[in-house]
Amino acid sequence: MTLSNLRGGFRRRGAGIGHFTAPQPAVDRLADLTVAQDNPGNLRGRYYLPAGLARGAPLVVVLHGCTQSAAIYDHGSGWSSLADRHGFALLYPEQQRANNMNLCFNWYQPEDAARDSGEARSIRAMIDQMVSTHDLDPARIFVTGLSAGGAMTSVMLAAYPEVFAAGAIIAGLPFGCADNLAEALGAMSAPGGARADILGGAIRGASPHRGPWPRVSVWHGSADRLVVPGNGEAIVRQWRDVHDLPAAPTMVEDVDGYPRRAWMDGAGRVLVEDYVVTGMAHGTPLRPGSKEGESGQAGAHMLDVGLSSTDRIAAFFGIAPEPAARQRRPNVQPPANAENTIPANDVQSVIERALRAAGLMR
Repeated sequence: MTLSNLRGGFRRRGAGIGHFTAPQPAVDRLADLTVAQDNPGNLRGRYYLPAGLARGAPLVVVLHGCTQSAAIYDHGSGWSSLADRHGFALLYPEQQRANNMNLCFNWYQPEDAARDSGEARSIRAMIDQMVSTHDLDPARIFVTGLSAGGAMTSVMLAAYPEVFAAGAIIAGLPFGCADNLAEALGAMSAPGGARADILGGAIRGASPHRGPWPRVSVWHGSADRLVVPGNGEAIVRQWRDVHDLPAAPTMVEDVDGYPRRAWMDGAGRVLVEDYVVTGMAHGTPLRPGSKEGESGQAGAHMLDVGLSSTDRIAAFFGIAPEPAARQRRPNVQPPANAENTIPANDVQSVIERALRAAGLMR
């Protein structure tokens, strides 16, 4: 998410102040979803079904970040390859430039971030369409997303908690932290220290649902200067309060060299988990490769840090086995001239200059 990204977020109210041109994926594995008339958010729908998918399979809803398309995020994250291995369906709601010229989901606009309204309702309608058309399991629906897609994941979990068994928020923001552009930019760069009960109350007030609540996995880079790490901590506080969990985690461990905290219920089931990817900037953590537990392809905001969020999120959802622990590898970034990518460091520099010019970063 960037200053110019968010300025482009006023739906059909004029152009923004410029945008990045998104790269095209090397392979587009997704099919077009014929979106039903119930689409007030004017989103495009894309999906993936592995060959021979069994009836009653799970569904994972994946929400891309700013400047990305559904196909680009799928190619980078490796979700469709994982779906081939473990047999689940994928739904990719996709933003359109008519709504946001930089392809950000409008997670901070009240008309798009409320139950049965705007983009949130469009995504909900696409889920119903996928479940009914492809005979998927309504009890095993999950949602995940990066950055603006991570913030929209927070929206979906709050607005429709009865729909999702679990969710995973990557470099995102807590639900209810912004109602307009200025508040969104402020939350990205300097999140407030709202109490857990206030954060949790925002979720409880977003729908008539009163539990059980979705389980939540939170991922954030410790060196993220675009959506600063305090947002990840705020998401943890928010969902700890919803699940009535204590401040102290049940378990603290290292996973592939990175710290993970987990809060469990009395039966030992993880309700909230939190990965802090030390040294990682803004993006989705990956461990690309050809082995189990090594999904994805490095690129802009798709960062090879030796830890696959895709594989571990799928395991948290209960739709794939837990990857075997491996020794942490050095961070590997794509070369500046890598085909079909925007160099991540170049993008981050542009973003940071924009935020400094606006007085939102020092």
